[in-house]
Amino acid sequence: MPNVYPVIMAGGVGTRFWPRSREKSPKQLLEIIGKGTLIQNTVKRLAQFVDVKNIFVVTNKTQKSLASKQLDAVHVDQEKIIIEPVGRNTAACIALAALHVRRLDPTGVMVILPSDHLIEDLQEYERVIKLAVEIADESRNLVTIGIRPEYPETGYGYIQMYNEDGANNPFFSRGVYRVKTFAEKPTLQIAEKFLASGDFLWNSGQFVWRVDVILEKLQQFLPELCEQLNKVDKAIGTQHYHTTLEQVYGLIRGISIDYGVMEKAEDVFIIPAKFGWSDIGSWDEVYKMSGKDDHGNTITGKVIQTDTKNSLIYTETRVIATIGVEDLLIVDAGDALLICKRGRSQDVKDIADYLKRKQMLDFL
Repeated sequence: MPNVYPVIMAGGVGTRFWPRSREKSPKQLLEIIGKGTLIQNTVKRLAQFVDVKNIFVVTNKTQKSLASKQLDAVHVDQEKIIIEPVGRNTAACIALAALHVRRLDPTGVMVILPSDHLIEDLQEYERVIKLAVEIADESRNLVTIGIRPEYPETGYGYIQMYNEDGANNPFFSRGVYRVKTFAEKPTLQIAEKFLASGDFLWNSGQFVWRVDVILEKLQQFLPELCEQLNKVDKAIGTQHYHTTLEQVYGLIRGISIDYGVMEKAEDVFIIPAKFGWSDIGSWDEVYKMSGKDDHGNTITGKVIQTDTKNSLIYTETRVIATIGVEDLLIVDAGDALLICKRGRSQDVKDIADYLKRKQMLDFL
């Protein structure tokens, strides 16, 4: 297997996880399910089959201190923590990381992944990632990981794959398909059609490619981005790096890697996978993935419950008492309390948007 360089994208805030997820202590830096924070568990998962010294993490200035402390505990090289001055979406994040990886290995294979996902079947996950690395290295093509949908989810993007045989796809026999289209988060009706078709997969946000190949694609499809980051590239390893990065990054137009590159590139390959994946994107998802008592409740903290069913209740310090309720998500973060009907937690993002509009920044 070629040299592999995972890049963990860890600069998000996780607004659907309010009130626990905040700008200074976002979702990926929290213990959500089981022991260890999400980002620490992501590193541990990779370290089973990749040299931990090759792992890069991209985060931001606000989260730098806490992220560095947590990453040090799982032996990530502090010099491989890349700090974005401002958020500019995933294309810029990946391009910046690629410049750093290229300094170490001009033809190394990058594995791009979010910091806050849950993987249950680690053996199958390792198999899929290793296969993706092999395909990316052999073919010089872009590879992504798709999750076989289990239900019509409206909170994920989808990727459609070609149903074809080996005559049109040299990797068909290895369980690898060519990508046909990318689709945005659908309505429930469309999601049901996606599920029924059998050729749509959930977009997991995980990508694999050679560093030289992705830089070529970025230059082809996003030349303005590359023009700005070329200035940063020249400054890497010098005393001018941080100043140059600050000056340049604010000028970059924010765009996702999906829209900026993946949807435009030819011969993108996808590996359909099923390894117990969740993006843990909402409190509903936490409820689904967590253990429950005899009444269907997921309880964390000091909770007194009477005639309470099928609910998630989380408290850090205060006592929460519930009587005669069901199908609720109750999350107490000390200075803010969320009470939400199960099935509506995707709307929690609207609360964060409201707080931002009203300049109630202490609660973000």
